[in-house]
Amino acid sequence: MEHFDNIDDYIADLKAKLRDNPTCGNTHYNLGVAYLSRRDFMEAEREFLDAVAHSPRMAEGYVQLGGIALQRGDLDSCLSYNIQATQQRPFFSVPWGNIGFIYMQKGDLDKAHQTLKKALKLDPDFAQAQATMSSVLIAMGEYEDADQLLKGLLEKHTHFGPAWNNKAIIEARRENWAEAATCIAKAEESGFEVPEEFKAEVQAQGGK
Repeated sequence: MEHFDNIDDYIADLKAKLRDNPTCGNTHYNLGVAYLSRRDFMEAEREFLDAVAHSPRMAEGYVQLGGIALQRGDLDSCLSYNIQATQQRPFFSVPWGNIGFIYMQKGDLDKAHQTLKKALKLDPDFAQAQATMSSVLIAMGEYEDADQLLKGLLEKHTHFGPAWNNKAIIEARRENWAEAATCIAKAEESGFEVPEEFKAEVQAQGGK
């Protein structure tokens, strides 16, 4: 791995490589990742599209395109790209987790649940999929199952904000207001923005 002092030098080097070999999917992909690190989504998208055009089996390229679509709020394109990723690499857990997240956003809890089960079967330690699954279980009213999942997740990832937020929701449902307040504080310490309405509800019920 060559060392570069800054991202601009790295981008320039990748562009030079593409001048010599314009059909290299990997170089297009790496350039897309470099643009993403600069939050240049349009250039990144162009490179990931080139990457999958030249290397159609590159599942990671479709996942990245899905992420950019999600950034734009385009759930349908995000879903479509992640489905394409699973068609290229059926045993790659990340797109399955993303598909579950999109179905949850769309309110299709059954499909979300099935897809997340698949993601977690492929990778039982996939933290993001575990957190999304706990959200789906909460939405389905399966609080005990959600709590069990979160317990294991938070033992391994003590600063995972979305998991603390979900734990707070469960404690609030049980009317354990002080516990809920503690979980909210931990979610916020981890950089998660807890909805103001929920915080106010917990505080009003005596959670500090």
